[in-house]
Amino acid sequence: MDAGAGMTAVLAIREPGPATTVQDAGRPGLQRFGVPPSGALDRESLALANALVGNPPDVAALEARYAGPDLTVEGGPALIALAGPAAGLRVTLPGETPREVPPAASVRVPAGTRVTVRPGREGCTWYLAVGGGFALAPALGALATYARAGLGGFEGRPLRAGDRVPLRGDAGAPERAVTPPPPPASPHPIRVVLGPQQDAFTDAALALFLATEWQVGQAADRMGVRLEGPELTHVRGHDIVSDGIFTGSIQVPGTRRPILLLADRQTTGGYPKIATAISADLPRLGQARVGDRIRFEAVTAAEAVQAARRAARSLEARLAAVAAARSGPPDAARLLSENLISGVVSMHD
Repeated sequence: MDAGAGMTAVLAIREPGPATTVQDAGRPGLQRFGVPPSGALDRESLALANALVGNPPDVAALEARYAGPDLTVEGGPALIALAGPAAGLRVTLPGETPREVPPAASVRVPAGTRVTVRPGREGCTWYLAVGGGFALAPALGALATYARAGLGGFEGRPLRAGDRVPLRGDAGAPERAVTPPPPPASPHPIRVVLGPQQDAFTDAALALFLATEWQVGQAADRMGVRLEGPELTHVRGHDIVSDGIFTGSIQVPGTRRPILLLADRQTTGGYPKIATAISADLPRLGQARVGDRIRFEAVTAAEAVQAARRAARSLEARLAAVAAARSGPPDAARLLSENLISGVVSMHD
């Protein structure tokens, strides 16, 4: 850790939740050395949390999965914000009753403030950003935690009760609040580009893959998600010469059921890949909970590129709106004097 002179506070972890790690935009470009990119599962929510506290979009934040964290700000004040589907914060100043901070709002809190995450009813991944970021030393150019190798983040592992995560201290960015967009009227399929080994499957298996409503199984983490549903038949068995894996690759091993690979996935694999999820839909996959149902829709590579460009423009406009926001609430005193609860239940377009 780099507890430099700029550090003014720490996040003292009371209860971390089941899988809270430090994550930024990851470490791309190292896969040829066997290092996966890691980084945030939902980079849109990471960028929004950072924008609310005046950080660049790829600064590291705490990624909380399913629940947590519960922490105390110690040693100095901090500007904090939480982003994710309908997630908010509960802040408790010393000697006062808990107050709710709505989704997509930042708040400056003094030392001694207890902060707990109030998860939303949708999604499973949230980002707690602090103004200025964390005073931690990067590993291979990033703060992203890759726990399987003990790399990056806070001591290369998920947070534990008693950890003290040092902050750099923010540059005095103002509090900001924006209205998250409403959820879509109906869930959209995850778009995929078929292949690169779609010829390893029968025509019937390809049709079944696209026609099935798959269920997210119990085996779901930052590495990948096992999908439950019918068996997909291979043409010549389930082994291939190992080749590269991408975030969003969908392998079908000998079980004949798909595995959707995420940020901490392996860098190469010897099972055929029936399809690859497009980058514009990866944030939605990062929010997939056990029991959720997923459908896939095949698109062309050109359509995937167009979707990526639209997603980038949409996120850029959203971050610009956050940067321009200065109102509602204008300061911490007003925010903490009201019991604000948002009725919005999704961050996604």
